[in-house]
Amino acid sequence: PDKVDMVIFRENTEDVYAGKELQEGTDEAKRLLEFLRDSYGWDIRPDSGLGIKPMSATGSKRLIRAAINFALENHRRNVALVHKGNIMKFTEGAFRSWGYELVREEFSGVAVSWQDCGGDPGDKLLVQDVIADAMLQQILTRPDEYDVIATSNLNGDYISDALAAQVGGIGIAPGGNINYESGHSIFEATHGTAPKYAGQDKVNPGSVILSGEMMLRRLGWDESADLVIKGLESAIAGKVVTYDFERQMEGATLVKTSEFADAMIERM
Repeated sequence: PDKVDMVIFRENTEDVYAGKELQEGTDEAKRLLEFLRDSYGWDIRPDSGLGIKPMSATGSKRLIRAAINFALENHRRNVALVHKGNIMKFTEGAFRSWGYELVREEFSGVAVSWQDCGGDPGDKLLVQDVIADAMLQQILTRPDEYDVIATSNLNGDYISDALAAQVGGIGIAPGGNINYESGHSIFEATHGTAPKYAGQDKVNPGSVILSGEMMLRRLGWDESADLVIKGLESAIAGKVVTYDFERQMEGATLVKTSEFADAMIERM
């Protein structure tokens, strides 16, 4: 886990998460099936649910641009475009192509693709692409080779949770929904609301706290963000942790959510 230091940029408005679905057996689904059969000759089973996977050049380039700018500003070594374009050529494959197109059009002076440099970028940022299922292996076996990941919505969901598991679980994984063009941002825990734990004073608050730390940095309040990191790191290093970490650490002290927050504050 000490080799895992990656930042994931996950497109958050498109892909199969766009919610463009039709339930099996509905009139709408039947009409679409008929249209696809008559217009394209697609033979899809009549008892199928249907979904649309929209991926645009606009959304993809916006996401990849943000990832590259972040990597440059934070002195990262590389950006990996993660996709399943070997199968979905006109959506995920296009994501890859749009990424390389963006590098050539907007970042040619500071970034270079793997194809154009043979893996030796010199003093430029390296932009490469990795097939999604291979990436799930790479982050387990060679995590220190990757810095920033730019990927589509569904792939980003899988990869972010897999990486979180390597550093203790989603209880410690922060997230932010950031529009780098408008400046609007929302920061939230990656694990969602977790209603089954409501009111129990039990869960790890790390994801919420670190999401707040991301917000502070976004606002330019780095000194405050540094204090948050100091308190959290010191508490975990002292093995004062909530149940999800306690079961993974020998000799740890189990504390409640509120008690972990107190332990952090004491160590700031």
